[in-house]
Amino acid sequence: MFAEYGVLSYWSYFIGAIFIILLPGPNTFFVLKTSVAHGLRNGYVAASAVFIGDAVLMFLAYAGVATLIKTTPLLFNIVRYLGAFYLLYLGVKMLYTTLKRSTKEEGEHDVHKGDIFKRALILSLTNPKAILFYVSFFVQFIDITYARPGMSFFILASTLELISICYFSFLIVSGSYLTQWVKTRKKLTRLGNSLLGLVFVGFAARLATLQS
Repeated sequence: MFAEYGVLSYWSYFIGAIFIILLPGPNTFFVLKTSVAHGLRNGYVAASAVFIGDAVLMFLAYAGVATLIKTTPLLFNIVRYLGAFYLLYLGVKMLYTTLKRSTKEEGEHDVHKGDIFKRALILSLTNPKAILFYVSFFVQFIDITYARPGMSFFILASTLELISICYFSFLIVSGSYLTQWVKTRKKLTRLGNSLLGLVFVGFAARLATLQS
């Protein structure tokens, strides 16, 4: 399948892409938290920003920016520390908001779709490992002798995005069903926000210590 478009072992790629999408990361946790705290629509707002961010990173990988980042330690470190700082900011903000609002659920009525979209987009774009991953993963399934490698790259990227859409849709729908149940349990809500805040701080520490 798709061999005529320069794609090698498509189904092996498909299975590998599923496992990759299922690995939890900051994007996954942010979309899940948004859907649980703010409902179905806002969950899809966050997810759409992640899809756009991933599409941008995949295009940059195809355009060769990944090679530039990988071979330029200064550029890699700038992007890496920006990503780590933003993850730390989100984690600390979750913890602070949870402590400050002990009797009110975070952002229950004052959330703005624009803020959610912006946070999710920045979260997706400030991950230098993602763009390097796209190159190292995609290149295994592209026939280098094919005359139009852009088509091969597009097929692989579209497949990854479709899998991501299905997975995030499952998270968002599941999360939205939990919204009302969670809202009636304030202590559980605060505990969940605190744990997610710590998770984001952990992601920040891991990203800050990664090497190119």
